[in-house]
Amino acid sequence: MLDHAWGAREFTASDVMAATGLTRSTAIEAMDTLAEMGLLEELPNARLAGDYRKGRPARRFALHADAAVLLGVDAGHTHITATVTDLRSHSLASHRTTHQIDAEGPDDRRRAVLGTVDEALRRAGRSRGDVLAIAVGVPAPVDATGRSPRHPDGFWERMNPDLAEALAWAPLVRIDNDASLAAVAEGAVGAAAGCADYVTLLAGDRLGAGVVVDGRLLRGAHGGVGEMVAFDHVEGVGSAYGLGAMAATWARAAVAEGRLTPGGALAGLAADDLDGRRVLEAAAAGDPDAQAIAERVGAVLARIVSVLGSMFDPRRVVVSGAIAAGVADVVDAARLALPTDLHLPAPELVISPLGADVVVTGAVSAAADAARTAALDVWATRQA
Repeated sequence: MLDHAWGAREFTASDVMAATGLTRSTAIEAMDTLAEMGLLEELPNARLAGDYRKGRPARRFALHADAAVLLGVDAGHTHITATVTDLRSHSLASHRTTHQIDAEGPDDRRRAVLGTVDEALRRAGRSRGDVLAIAVGVPAPVDATGRSPRHPDGFWERMNPDLAEALAWAPLVRIDNDASLAAVAEGAVGAAAGCADYVTLLAGDRLGAGVVVDGRLLRGAHGGVGEMVAFDHVEGVGSAYGLGAMAATWARAAVAEGRLTPGGALAGLAADDLDGRRVLEAAAAGDPDAQAIAERVGAVLARIVSVLGSMFDPRRVVVSGAIAAGVADVVDAARLALPTDLHLPAPELVISPLGADVVVTGAVSAAADAARTAALDVWATRQA
């Protein structure tokens, strides 16, 4: 009954009977029970609502969307974004902070995440006690318990310093890799909606991949599926730097070596002022130096896509994240450079429409999935 309510705008006992096969008496009893628990709300009947029908008007119900809130968090390397939604994932408030994370210890990281969450709740007019489910994306592999393995320089532990424990005041908590949550978003409302086999390539400062095979998000023993460090050893790639970082590095080298066309868009910039966004914007505007760099990045992307295609056999690879808005030239070049000698059909390469909020969008979707699965258990425990 509750699952039906989550997917329906409003409904009557007859609607539930048709959708679930329940008898009328069972459907009415379940609706009344869920209304008493606060998970459903009874709406004005059809006659009071102005939709006149002969005979006794049917009782109408809907999910009580304000009964609790969901939290989606993108706890990135230098920023933290928290979004509060109602049970239907309608946004109520967001808050974003920036940090020099590498200079902070685990306690600072936990305080930063909790502070951002609490401020988002304050802006939404809610409190921790109203939270039913929270999902957090971090730039680190995460295992099924919400913990990250050790990293040679401690980076993963800094990004995920036992956040599952720090957020244990919420009934339902999911800590996950940020690229995995980006994949959740793409499958739910993005470029992979309706696709059961795809890879989301989160192209931030470094590359990360969320892998979905046969409709299931893959994790691995330590949460390492989709970690891209292996590309440090792949000829033609050489590192796991993000697409924008590659473009900026090569543009700065060209400036330093005096290889840019005099009077061009890039030639007039100091090396320190060049970032991936500016290089890709210049390429889109037709600057030949920037276009050459975009083609070079595209060739690397093609190699990455071909390796992912051989490993996971996806139908689609989605370039996702904030950089996606400016990578049309890179993706066009990558499509032309995709190898044809890998036996399997090359995956379709597409650009995400979700922009910089893809991780927090996936986190909200993951929180909603958890809530939809376990809300009844949480409410039963509260009322026991």
